[in-house]
Amino acid sequence: MGKPTGFLEWNRRPAPKREKAERVQDWKEFVLPLAPDEAKRQAGRCMDCGVPFCQQGCPLGNPIPDFNDAVYNGRWKAAYLALSGTNNFPEFTGRLCPAPCEAACVLSINQDAVTIEQMEKEIAERAFAEGWVTPRPPATRTGRRVAVVGSGPAGLAAAAQLNQAGHTVTVYERDDRLGGLMRYGIPDFKMEKSVLDRRIAVMEAEGVQFRTGVDVGKEIGFKALREQHDAVVLAMGARKARELEVPGRELEGVLPAMQFLEHQNRVVSGLATLDPRLSAAGKRVLILGGGDTGSDCLGTSIRQGATSVTQVELMPAPPQVRAADNPWPRWPLVFRTSSSQEEGGVREFGFMTKHLSGQDGRLQALHAVKVEPRREGDGPFRLVEAPGTEVTHEVDLLILAMGFTGPDTAQLSEQLGVKLSPRGTVQIDKGFATSVDGVFCAGDAGRGASLIVWALSEGREAAKAVDTYLSGLPSALPTRGRDAAFG
Repeated sequence: MGKPTGFLEWNRRPAPKREKAERVQDWKEFVLPLAPDEAKRQAGRCMDCGVPFCQQGCPLGNPIPDFNDAVYNGRWKAAYLALSGTNNFPEFTGRLCPAPCEAACVLSINQDAVTIEQMEKEIAERAFAEGWVTPRPPATRTGRRVAVVGSGPAGLAAAAQLNQAGHTVTVYERDDRLGGLMRYGIPDFKMEKSVLDRRIAVMEAEGVQFRTGVDVGKEIGFKALREQHDAVVLAMGARKARELEVPGRELEGVLPAMQFLEHQNRVVSGLATLDPRLSAAGKRVLILGGGDTGSDCLGTSIRQGATSVTQVELMPAPPQVRAADNPWPRWPLVFRTSSSQEEGGVREFGFMTKHLSGQDGRLQALHAVKVEPRREGDGPFRLVEAPGTEVTHEVDLLILAMGFTGPDTAQLSEQLGVKLSPRGTVQIDKGFATSVDGVFCAGDAGRGASLIVWALSEGREAAKAVDTYLSGLPSALPTRGRDAAFG
């Protein structure tokens, strides 16, 4: 423990951000580094609890007290070695993870949690700057070949681990560039794509093979892919968007969130010219959905020059503080304001879309009604329309950011016969194995849409299961840090 009284002496200090008026004029990252002295103080707030609930709350089991202690004592390389032992890509989680570890931090019972997410980013960036992140190809190869379908966080984590075990790994990506939703779904103001390219270059130098522009199931069938490899890891994500099934959905001016975000990401990368039909410039924008994707659409709309932006959520606004039935260390279901919501726009809660209207095939208005959660007896809560609360929003661009329902599994089921869960995700056992021999699944494709940290965790655990399958022996790949800590 670096500073026994640190949590009493220093308050939480989040990383500084670029001024809102400045950052909305470009697509660069807006979170700035911590000053070295401030990073030391923030790491020194960690209490090194007897039971590190933060580590238990992290799906990767990152050794949070260990790397905080190392940072406080100036041992940055030791901090990186500790963190990279459980997390292949701390530069991703340090930017994109919602930090369930901070929600489980003991300090968060009655104070502000330790800045764990930012510390991961600080450690990772220090490691790259100092040259500690270098390619580590395996000493020998096993002669076994593994195909990984999808290059999102789960696929990249599985590929990195399997490559370290000595297997020959090929990652297949249907897009023209690697990274999955980290490439085309996450705006550059949250993570510039040079961060992704930097890590992929390291993986290529370590021997991981990448094939882009290959839509498995079409260019190469799933069955053929399985026949050509000793094992297959499915990590396609869950990109099937929840649809808005109301009259008027067919009107021009209604866009799925991923179409909107992907196009702008391509524009920023110089891969496309801005299409006015996919731009918020000069338009009244309404976003359905208040999650991370909706916030990304909000920040993107503001930067594109929208006249106005309104973000509408179906559910009522959450409370400002934890409810009695939502105690620590559970994830706090409380009101939050994202960085994009800080930048502007209007938020509305508890409205259900009834229909859309327009003229000459073009969207002009969204018609909604206020809904309230009610329960009859011991039955579940359901949303009930409140009489006389109808509202009309004039809108030029409606962006659907209502979440994702699961992976696209039609070709997978047809060609391989992989069983699906009742939710439509890929059915797996405790060892991430599907119903087809030698075929495994990790991340959102099996779990459903979730957090980047869960994708990384499952990618690592699936790799461990594949390694055991290929060798017939217990895998030497590392376990979750949480498992090591809690037995």
